[in-house]
Amino acid sequence: MSMKKILVVISHYLPGYKAGGPIRTVASMVEGLGDELAFYVLTADRDLGENQPYPSIIRRSWQTVGKAQVRYLSPRERNPLALRRLLNSLDYDLIYFNSFFSPLTIMILLLRRLGWIVERPVVLAPRGEFSPGALNLKWLKKRLYIALARRLGLYRRLTWHASTADEARHLQATLGPLDGWPLPVRVAANLPSVYPNGAVTSGRPVKRPGEARFIFLSRIARKKNLDVALKLLAHVDGRVQFDVYGPVEDPSYWHDCQGLMTHLPPNVKVKYGGEVRHEDVLATFSQYHLFLFPTRGENFGHVILEALAAGCLALISDQTPWRGLQGEQVGWDIPLNDPRAFTAALREVVYMDNHTFEQRSGLARAYAERIRRDPAVLESNRRLFMD
Repeated sequence: MSMKKILVVISHYLPGYKAGGPIRTVASMVEGLGDELAFYVLTADRDLGENQPYPSIIRRSWQTVGKAQVRYLSPRERNPLALRRLLNSLDYDLIYFNSFFSPLTIMILLLRRLGWIVERPVVLAPRGEFSPGALNLKWLKKRLYIALARRLGLYRRLTWHASTADEARHLQATLGPLDGWPLPVRVAANLPSVYPNGAVTSGRPVKRPGEARFIFLSRIARKKNLDVALKLLAHVDGRVQFDVYGPVEDPSYWHDCQGLMTHLPPNVKVKYGGEVRHEDVLATFSQYHLFLFPTRGENFGHVILEALAAGCLALISDQTPWRGLQGEQVGWDIPLNDPRAFTAALREVVYMDNHTFEQRSGLARAYAERIRRDPAVLESNRRLFMD
């Protein structure tokens, strides 16, 4: 029996890394299920924010990337007519979108609604785009498009993939029933990243009471709340080194953050370390005591699990699926409207001794490994496509 063919549509894919979590989620899905399902990925020929294509790609042809076949589309190939020709030339059983607001998704759903491409079952994973924190950014533009898409019937006859029960509730609350029926939503947790170098267990800095090394590693965009992290550090005692990594997605926002850096007290030193490729993320995290990430919302938050896998404790907001970290003794998940709790956690890390840090670092690595090996997550993703 031939394998079921899944056509994956995603704005950016490997070897790209600047678009963050969705790339890792799909790559992990392909790695976990690629022996049972045939994945064909349609994506852009360049990374997020880049003007030049990847140097290693093959033009107008499928190429093997991991366990998937990938077709990299140039800007000229990402228009409705070119997409119509390409999609009607392909043989696939199901189309799997990885964004609701992506131009690729919008164009293909329009082609589908007009009847210009062959009808196939559709699954759409919005990847956290309907969380309150995400919707509140450019909310008017998003709300207008949601209303238009509903009026045009763009999301009729498709299944929604929610990564968590919270995301399913966000979808239901925003989109509501469709034609009098509840929105068809399936919940299947995101597969954790595949760690290319394994968990890092050595090379971590010694933890001296009164000193700490903090890290922020993510896209520099308003949703990620780097500005909040900087404001929190203004109230922390002790000697703190705070290093920021990630692509600058919003230059105006980055300029505001740089202004906040200049007003930090002398005990807090800040440095921008540039971008970090996925294969270097674990090694980077292993050089720090705490990942400070007061994000407005994450659909999964691969970067949080990667920090823990490297033995780095995590101080995050409560707007991610990673909850109960304090009970596991691997970090803290705190409401954004409780800055005093954030400050207390920061001070706890600053004055933590090396013995306590090493204990908690070991617990963090064990926790991440337990999550990574959970067979129920792989099975829920398998059923999403098999059903």
